[in-house]
Amino acid sequence: MLALSVPLYRRRIGRIAFDTAACVALSALLVASALAQDGSEKAGPLKLQLNKVETAGEACRVTMVIDNTRGASLKSYKVDLFAFDTDGVAQKRVAVELGPLPPRKTVVKIFDFPGIACNKVGRVLLNDVLACDGGDSAREACLERTETDSKASIPFDR
Repeated sequence: MLALSVPLYRRRIGRIAFDTAACVALSALLVASALAQDGSEKAGPLKLQLNKVETAGEACRVTMVIDNTRGASLKSYKVDLFAFDTDGVAQKRVAVELGPLPPRKTVVKIFDFPGIACNKVGRVLLNDVLACDGGDSAREACLERTETDSKASIPFDR
C-alpha cells in the first residue's frame, strides 16, 4: 500500500538508481575477477622438462619441453645449463635461447651439449636464467617461477 502512495516518477527514479547501482557493482566484480585472473597467469609456473636425450655424433642432443600454459608471452627466455658427468663433476656449459614463448602454449626445443656423449652425463642443472624478456617478468622472477622435471634417464635439477 505504501508503494502506491509514492508518485510513479519517484518509483521509477528509485528503480533506475537501484538498477544503476547493481550494474556498477557487477562491473566492479567482473573487473576484479579479470585482474585476479591476469595476476594468476603471470604468477604461474614455467615448467622445463628434460624430455629426451640422444647421442648425435660427439654431442648429447637434448629435447626440452617448455610448458608456458599458465604464463604470459616471453620474447626471450635464455637459460644457463650445466652438464655434470656421472661422478658429479661439471663438464659442459651451454646458454640456450628457449624463447620466444607464446602465452598459454607448450613448445619443444632441441639443442646439443657439444663434446660430451649422453651416457657420460649424470645430471643437468639449470644454473640460472640469463634473459627473460616480456610481460612483467624480470630475470629473477623467471628463475623463481621456473620448475624442472625429467622424463629422460638423466635428472634435471634447479
